[in-house]
Amino acid sequence: MRADWLCLGEHKVLRETTEYWTSAQRQSHSLHEVSYRACFKAELPLYFIERYSAEGDVVYDPFMGRGTTLLEAGLKGRVPEGNDVNPLAEVLLRPRLEPPTLEAVAARLGELDWDRAAPLDLDLSMFYHPETLGRLAALRAYLLERAASGELDAVDRWIRMVATNRLTGHSPGFFSVYTMPPNQAVSAESQVKINRRRNQRPEDAYKDVPALILRKSKALLKDVTPLERLLLDEVATGARLHCCDVRDTKAIEAESVALVVTSPPFLNVVQYAKDNWLRCWFNGIDAEAVAEAITTPRSVRDWSQVMFDCLLELRRILRPGGRIAFEVGEVTGGDGEVRLDEVVAPLGIEAGLDCERILINEQSFTKTANCWGVKNNRKGTNTNRIVLLRKPS
Repeated sequence: MRADWLCLGEHKVLRETTEYWTSAQRQSHSLHEVSYRACFKAELPLYFIERYSAEGDVVYDPFMGRGTTLLEAGLKGRVPEGNDVNPLAEVLLRPRLEPPTLEAVAARLGELDWDRAAPLDLDLSMFYHPETLGRLAALRAYLLERAASGELDAVDRWIRMVATNRLTGHSPGFFSVYTMPPNQAVSAESQVKINRRRNQRPEDAYKDVPALILRKSKALLKDVTPLERLLLDEVATGARLHCCDVRDTKAIEAESVALVVTSPPFLNVVQYAKDNWLRCWFNGIDAEAVAEAITTPRSVRDWSQVMFDCLLELRRILRPGGRIAFEVGEVTGGDGEVRLDEVVAPLGIEAGLDCERILINEQSFTKTANCWGVKNNRKGTNTNRIVLLRKPS
């Protein structure tokens, strides 16, 4: 472990660097294996959930994304509460808080009319075999109709989540021809170039939609024990997922949250709405409206103001003695590396919180970084920098 002191005026904050959790891949629960851009490993929230909350406590993530913090909280008997301005977040999380049996998924898939003619409002022929696309269109129409009529149940939501996760990727387990990466969709124009470069033709790549949904469902459910089903059934009834501005969460009661574990958007580095355009389309979500709602500051100054307002709101909903684990990374730009932990720590103090310490989890291997051709600990975000804040008692 390495340690140093960060001096913030009259405040001194201890900053410790070590490997707090494993760098190994896929060590967490199988339910977490839903791809999403810029998500952290489940070991990160678990570290704080085990130390700073108890069973029955509310654990909150204001930028929940795919829901890693909240799913891990549910698996540990905590009550999940989350927020995200992108409605896609609830689509990805809610079904995993109420997982159906594999038999129920198989039965529902067998009931669907996969040959139903359903119109498409955009050209996706560069991604899919014509029959695959027809089945995706049929499934999308069925799910949208069930949602509109209020008949969408837990099994439907699960199938929708899995299908959303399988839309595009680089292995045979996805519905599309080869494309990269698996946690976002490139533009139609970019996919045409990929097809040309790889000499691949979507009409030669038929994918069995229901079979792949069942296959992925089996993989996601493989670690779920009967006890975990009972636990999730219990906490899922109290789970609350919001879709609003993180700075104004009126639906969350003051001093109701025991622990916050979150990772905010980083200085416009990740284009969440743009990356998820195909997922939004499949779920009937207006991606442009989501893009307008998502705050993506381009400067440290603007980002700091948004984060300060966020911390003020988190202080309101946090119970006395409750903690916030605020994860950020390095962002490399024209002015060099920006250590956002050094930005967040004084903001937390200004918002009326105590900064207990800064934890830097340093790892020697990050699969996502290698996937993008980024050398670990040289470029990009290769460490987790967590500012640990506490609301005074």
